[in-house]
Amino acid sequence: MRFCVSPMWQVGTSFRLLRSGVAGPPYRRWLDQVRPRVTAAGLDRGWLSDLIPAAARYVPDFLNPTPPGPAPTLAEELAAVAATGPERVREDLEHLRHHEGGLTDRLRTLHADPRRGLERLVEEIEAYWEPALAPYWSRVRALLDADVRHRARQAAEHGAGYLFNVLHPLASWHDDVLRLVHRRPRTFTRAAAGSGLLVPCAFKGPGLSTRTVPSEPPRLAYRARGTGTLWEPRPATGTTALAAVLGRTRTLLLAELDAPATTTELAARTGASMAAVSQNLTALRDAGLVTAHRTGRTVLYARTETAQALLTPPVPAS
Repeated sequence: MRFCVSPMWQVGTSFRLLRSGVAGPPYRRWLDQVRPRVTAAGLDRGWLSDLIPAAARYVPDFLNPTPPGPAPTLAEELAAVAATGPERVREDLEHLRHHEGGLTDRLRTLHADPRRGLERLVEEIEAYWEPALAPYWSRVRALLDADVRHRARQAAEHGAGYLFNVLHPLASWHDDVLRLVHRRPRTFTRAAAGSGLLVPCAFKGPGLSTRTVPSEPPRLAYRARGTGTLWEPRPATGTTALAAVLGRTRTLLLAELDAPATTTELAARTGASMAAVSQNLTALRDAGLVTAHRTGRTVLYARTETAQALLTPPVPAS
């Protein structure tokens, strides 16, 4: 088995969370920020909404292609989605039709012309990524990487059986067999399927998700550790010392970017002019402390994990 940090799994699980309209306190801050942007762009009623119904038990497998490595980029995974064979697309859509009782007009178009439909789907996923995930990706990626390190250490110190037995109440390992509650039995061999993949997710519900396609590595997706605190505000405690280096305005902008914001929003919060905010954001971006993400006619700025580290000095050793 091996671990994989997959952007496309975050796309699917986050979009389902948005569509559900129901989310616990850990996700509300993210939802409140993202839902208006996604709705304004019409992304809540496009291809993804047809392929990922809010209460669906099945999501087409071609949305989660086999990753080329342990940490594929979104571009790599989207290239694999676009390259999905027509037979696979139609087979998955027939499966979705069985679960949903029919296909929407868009999905019937995809069924008829998979190549063209996948091109349009990939464009929409890129449009969704920019406002919904790109501004938060450094934060999400840090959480997923930490989960992988923790699980890998468990497997190294105690073995795979222990890892699966503490991973989730619905999973258990006994006599070299992984058993999942409420799952139809499927048998895979290493020779045919290769090593199985464990996929941590930052937006996953409380259950487990599986992808079991013959001849491809079986996949088990689970909620990563620490998601309960992922979206909590992260106060900037080191502003005084940092201002002596970066200057007051740039430090203030970084402190305000605990949540992604536009130039207009930052100017209103800080009292600086639009021109000054824009100029300082450019400098911060060039220094790797801020990222910029276009969504429609606006640009969202977000601070990086490097900036967060500068704003949160380490606690002195006692």
